[in-house]
Amino acid sequence: MDISTIQTYGDELYQALQSRQAVVPLTDREPHITIEDAYAIQQRMMARRLQAGERVVGKKIGVTSAAVMNMLGVYQPDFGWLTDAMVYNEGEAIAASTLIQPKAEGEIAFVLKKTLKGPGVTAADVLAATEGVMACFEIVDSRIQGWKIKIQDTVADNASCGVFVLGDRLVDPRDVDLVTCGMVLEKNGEIVATGAGAAALGHPANAVAWLANTLGAHGIALEAGEVVLSGSLAIMVPVVAGDNLRVTIGGIGGCSVRFI
Repeated sequence: MDISTIQTYGDELYQALQSRQAVVPLTDREPHITIEDAYAIQQRMMARRLQAGERVVGKKIGVTSAAVMNMLGVYQPDFGWLTDAMVYNEGEAIAASTLIQPKAEGEIAFVLKKTLKGPGVTAADVLAATEGVMACFEIVDSRIQGWKIKIQDTVADNASCGVFVLGDRLVDPRDVDLVTCGMVLEKNGEIVATGAGAAALGHPANAVAWLANTLGAHGIALEAGEVVLSGSLAIMVPVVAGDNLRVTIGGIGGCSVRFI
């Protein structure tokens, strides 16, 4: 795909973000689009966001759990970028009108104290570089009509990232079993999803190591001080105005969010 086409699609997705109007899947219009093309489009979309004044505060890993893979028909992880404009704090309200077709995912967030850069990063390296982990919500949102996405569509669309909500407790990862820790996601007081840390590529630190090595191949690091969302531990849960959600992860803590 030539540079002009990449820029056109990146600009289109940026405008979709601004206008909150979803677009026709890229894979419907470009049947031969590659994942490399899609990441180039993602970079253009993110360049527009940074030019508008946003600042990178971390990265996210997507499509790590079997539940999400099966829901989307996408069978490999991807990554996207987190900016300061996406951050919400525990208990804050999110205006549903600021998103297009949001869904909530319960995840474990890693806060890094040391920089990680592949190749060769292991799960043990990730844990040694982590200041702490916390429960979080990623509110995913697709700029692609009807969530009719293939891997190239979600990659181009910054891994379908909307906003994210961090819990109010930071826990040393050595103090919790990140594989067996159970997650319960409640929506309006009812349990709608359950999972465990193992859902994220067998261990959430495996997912972060995958990201460090994947980015390292492009000369990009996970920087000290950044937040890394390690992937959904269960299905995505659709949300609308009026919904109240809480995720609780054993040994780590909880995170709440409401939509208005």
